[in-house]
Amino acid sequence: MHSVITSDGRMLAVEEYGVPDGVPVVYLHGTPMSRLARHPDDQMFADLGIRLITYDRPGFGRSTSAPGRIVADAADDVVTIADTLGLAGFAVFGVSGGGPHALSAAAAYPHRISRVATLASLAPCDADGLEWTAGMTAGNQESAAAARRGRGVLTEHLERAATEPLRLPERDQAVLADPAIAAMVQPAMAEALAPGVTGWVDDVLALYGLPWGFNPRTVRVPTRLWHGDLDELVPAAHSRWLADRIPDATLVIDPEAAHAGHFAATRDVLTWLRGS
Repeated sequence: MHSVITSDGRMLAVEEYGVPDGVPVVYLHGTPMSRLARHPDDQMFADLGIRLITYDRPGFGRSTSAPGRIVADAADDVVTIADTLGLAGFAVFGVSGGGPHALSAAAAYPHRISRVATLASLAPCDADGLEWTAGMTAGNQESAAAARRGRGVLTEHLERAATEPLRLPERDQAVLADPAIAAMVQPAMAEALAPGVTGWVDDVLALYGLPWGFNPRTVRVPTRLWHGDLDELVPAAHSRWLADRIPDATLVIDPEAAHAGHFAATRDVLTWLRGS
């Protein structure tokens, strides 16, 4: 683990996988997850010549919390990590709740970021013309409602949720039952919530209750959006909305995949991100 210090004195916990001199790709994890989250086949990164860099968003795992953060704040954290590691240019991608944070970095630093990809990303909660919670599971709709009622209500809601079994659609449960994926997800989530639910609360407020702080139309680097058409956690309408607004976006919809189908899509996305 690397410890990276931000300009305001916070610590960001960073991990690396793959090839140390490979093509650098910064990965932004889902919600709630940590720097330990990634595709479970670490050999894949080496085979593709990828230097995968992950980090705990503020309040998750070992990173210092930043209450009140918005999605756009992630851009400076990503570039601070890149600067500390000596990266002049790099690609970014994010899964689920990490998708908007990856897009924020691409919007703010197009001169540093070569390409950006998202897998099953959320759209902004104030997206015009999008019925934001339509098609979502009851659990995610409940989280959205709690976020709209403020930090205190959301904290109580997520503290309860942290003690309960995950309520996932059957298609996603089937993917997560794979032993290799389960062996990655369980410690990654445990690490995320080890300090409590503060990071989770901040992520959900930023994603479900607050404007992002940037317009997706300002993402000017090549962009690839992947989504499973059977996703009930983040419906595919979210990526369709983004694709209609990001100027250089390619949308890939998998008609047979649900939310956790992003694991199967990772190799293709990384191959595209490295520029081949």
